[in-house]
Amino acid sequence: MNFEKTLSTVMQLPFEQRKILINIVIHRDNDLRRNEIAKEAREAIADFHAGELKPQSAKDIIAKLRQSQNEVTEI
Repeated sequence: MNFEKTLSTVMQLPFEQRKILINIVIHRDNDLRRNEIAKEAREAIADFHAGELKPQSAKDIIAKLRQSQNEVTEI
């Protein structure tokens, strides 16, 4: 099912059902993202315990964060 067809089908639902569907999708999306973040955190902790992380200055970390933020906003 493509996006346009799905959207058209959803828009045929009564208003209250659309609201319920939107809430379900938002909550499921939040749960998926929360699980992704938890997985990334577990991997980072494992890397830390394995000694795979190099010490970095706060200045370097902030510069890398700013660079990655700029890369995301350019997309």
